[in-house]
Amino acid sequence: MWRPAARRSSLFRRLLSSSSAAASSYALPAVYIVNKRGNDILNDPWYNKDTAFPMTERDRLGLRGLLPPRVTCFEEQYERFINSYRTLENNMQGEPDSTRVALAKWKDLNRLHGRNETLYYRVLINNIEEFAPIVYTPTVGLVCENYSGLFRRSRGMYFTAKDKGEMMSMIYNWPAEKVDMIVVTDGSRILGLGDLGVQGVGIPIGKLDLYVAAAGINPQKVLPVMLDVGTNNQKLLEDKLYLGLRQPRLEGEEYLAIVDEFMEAVRARWPKAVVQFEDFQMKWAFETLERYRNRFCMFNDDIQGTAGVALAGLLGAVRAQGRPLHDFPNQKIVVVGAGSAGIGVLNKAKKATLKMGITEEGHNQFWVLDKDGLITKAREGLDPAVAPFARGSGPNEIPDLHEGASLVEVVKKVKPHVLLGLSGVGGIFNEEVLKAMKESDSPRPAVFAMSNPTTKAECTPDDVFKHVGENAIFASGSPFSNVSLGNGKTGYANQANNMYLFPGIGLGALLSGARNISVGMLEAGAECLASYITDDEIKKGILFPPVSSIRHITAQVGAAVLRAAIAEDLAEGCDGVGPKELATMSELETVDYVTQKMWYPVYHPLVSKK
Repeated sequence: MWRPAARRSSLFRRLLSSSSAAASSYALPAVYIVNKRGNDILNDPWYNKDTAFPMTERDRLGLRGLLPPRVTCFEEQYERFINSYRTLENNMQGEPDSTRVALAKWKDLNRLHGRNETLYYRVLINNIEEFAPIVYTPTVGLVCENYSGLFRRSRGMYFTAKDKGEMMSMIYNWPAEKVDMIVVTDGSRILGLGDLGVQGVGIPIGKLDLYVAAAGINPQKVLPVMLDVGTNNQKLLEDKLYLGLRQPRLEGEEYLAIVDEFMEAVRARWPKAVVQFEDFQMKWAFETLERYRNRFCMFNDDIQGTAGVALAGLLGAVRAQGRPLHDFPNQKIVVVGAGSAGIGVLNKAKKATLKMGITEEGHNQFWVLDKDGLITKAREGLDPAVAPFARGSGPNEIPDLHEGASLVEVVKKVKPHVLLGLSGVGGIFNEEVLKAMKESDSPRPAVFAMSNPTTKAECTPDDVFKHVGENAIFASGSPFSNVSLGNGKTGYANQANNMYLFPGIGLGALLSGARNISVGMLEAGAECLASYITDDEIKKGILFPPVSSIRHITAQVGAAVLRAAIAEDLAEGCDGVGPKELATMSELETVDYVTQKMWYPVYHPLVSKK
């Protein structure tokens, strides 16, 4: 069960003050042995230090004369890049095309990444609040939409429908001896943008940048993967620049055979790697999760990560509305969107109510809508995944709410405490809907517009504070600015983004050496996040911490996941630290241990074998 927030938050702050951020057993060794010399080193973004190579290193690596004579330190390189980036920003001020501006910033960062990874990750970590929206949501959606035209240098691996029978050998083409973290997509449901085929590879790339920045996973030990099984997007199939297979998507057993072969290939080479499934369409998201969850160390971020973050927000909303957490089962929640994310949230919230002691048969606090309106038991062809949440008969039914009822009608009659959007339909929470939320049975109605990217957000914070009122609580999947309400008051635009949770899930699973990722491990991470915010912050309408503290949050979530793995006897240990040793650590020591394992970008001396 959840600890009292004040007590837990106090503990967290003591943990923060005791943890060192830069040390890491994931860091490269003091001296790194390379099999390259000269231009081969300068052209390798992992080894390249640009002008920071000292003269002794230039001599032993055959670099003398290949670089400008002045040696600059890491900090000078950092400042040079930041100044260049600020110049780009200034030059684009007043540019009416926001898409062009976002892509220009992404290109600038991407060029740095393609030249000097160590400097790139220092820039990202030190400016995570500013740059996360560029390398991740929402700009990553634009990148995926335009990926074939933006492609310059390959990152990650591509396994296709044409590679059947070859994946076990293909996996050895990846140059890294060890891989700790893999993010894989089939491109079938990229954010709220739909089927983008091979162009969806931008999602695993962006997610793994956050694994490095937030969880301190060594970037040499991450692998973005695209499973290209075709696309049903006719526009892409007709695009001359499209880089993927020009064929319809595989279905049924043909599709599963490709995913099976990939997973077995990963296990053969890297049996301890954690695999995160990302942006699979609903039918395959649930199918693959059930197929692999007990056989591999894997999870689905859309189903399980989104659910955990949403649950943390929902529990925060209970506190913000002045109610005790055990009153959560009495909240009335309208959920718009019955895809993989929506069903994941519903299942997670249902388990939370059971954990709080609700045993009432048929207890249903949810009103779920999809594109056809309110879902009831009268619906033909009712999806089994959503059936437990369909309205029917029960103690809290509203008799005149019928199958297919509109969103406005549902909100007006239910008067929900929370309106939660996972629809992928931008602007669906229009003025009429939000004005109806003003009549909520709660004095502080909560509106969660969680669809990504920004263009797909169900509403904006300005809309909510204008139409629902100053006491409203707002959260979104994409970043928005806070809203000035006048008289010194602020309407907080909380970002309910998976970045608060999935890096900690992956890190905790990795460091525990978990055989698989259990429901208990996921719940431990979500509970940790839910308890992070203090009561004073909650009263202001703050549900999630600032992105700038993401490494601290991830360390604590990772420690909670690790301890849950030990408690469930799923841990096998990692890097010579066994489960018995991990089990003897206190909560404070576990967080410190996780923090010390985080990689941090610094230059290391290079010695060539050649």
